[in-house]
Amino acid sequence: MREHFLKRISTIDVTPNILELALTMFILLCFIQVLSQATQHINKTQHCKTLPGLVSSQAQLCRSNLELMQTIIQAAREVKKVCQKTFADMRWNCSSIDALKFLPDLERGTRESAFVYALSAAAISHTIARACTSGDLRLCSCGPIPGEIPEPGYRWGGCADNLHYGLLMGSKFSDAPMKMKKKSGSNANKLMHLHNSEVGRQALRDALVMKCKCHGVSGSCSIRTCWRGLQDLKDIAMDLKTKYLSATKVVHRPMGTRKQLVPKDIDIRPVRENELVYLQSSPDYCTKNDKLGSFGTQDRQCNKTSSGSDSCDLMCCGRGHNPYSERVVERCHCKYHWCCYVTCKKCERTVEKYVCK
Repeated sequence: MREHFLKRISTIDVTPNILELALTMFILLCFIQVLSQATQHINKTQHCKTLPGLVSSQAQLCRSNLELMQTIIQAAREVKKVCQKTFADMRWNCSSIDALKFLPDLERGTRESAFVYALSAAAISHTIARACTSGDLRLCSCGPIPGEIPEPGYRWGGCADNLHYGLLMGSKFSDAPMKMKKKSGSNANKLMHLHNSEVGRQALRDALVMKCKCHGVSGSCSIRTCWRGLQDLKDIAMDLKTKYLSATKVVHRPMGTRKQLVPKDIDIRPVRENELVYLQSSPDYCTKNDKLGSFGTQDRQCNKTSSGSDSCDLMCCGRGHNPYSERVVERCHCKYHWCCYVTCKKCERTVEKYVCK
């Protein structure tokens, strides 16, 4: 069994493209950045000792959970893909995550940094929880069966996502660098990152829902087998995007015997556990500015008929937009045949699109 998992880990792809994804994971996922320095596959436990940058607890986790590293890389891929899709309609579209290193907008403790930390924390625990369910991790299995008695016509069964294990291992690994006393970086940034990471994990807890499968004669659904499963990461990202839009700016000031993060422009109160916080205001992302980490919105596609954040007025920051035509091929004239398939023709049409000047 152990040889089987070692063989799987030996196939982990650590090519530069994946490392770019890994490098964009927040600083607390230090191990993923370490992958960019590795010249060999992580297929033996002794390699964990030779990888620079790991704090002691991360190295120990690496040695005892080799297959977990593949799950972390998968989480990095998901963070980039989901983040860019979630923010495709806004000026900041997670382009910072595409960079080979942290851009200033993520280093300065901005609202965007808060979202990336929260989503990344949720993603790693989400991926681990589902890897338990699929049998990809040898040290965990299905989540526990709920203790409450289901309603008539329902029964517990199936294989629940192991949220408890995902949260346990995800937080152990990702929070370790921020909890090191000698770790570089301001204490305010550490507190911010730890807080936002926990907000991400709380969003993950809220995303555990009951899922059911019907059983019965002719689809009558007389009995439902149910389990607790996590919503897709894209749904969690949308929840975090709402928190991003209403994030609270904070300052690091003395509160009692120690310094804490407190809202800057609100009456003194503790930071709420479910709100994202940030320390520095973001650039407007309208124009390219390397010092601020802004790629600008020139040549970004916009929606001429929209009144939202993807509208040409907002996306292009008042600079105007240029139209262009594009030919698209679509399925059309579809016909259902008994039984049971559908045939379609392919139709071409020209659509007008717009990009920012």
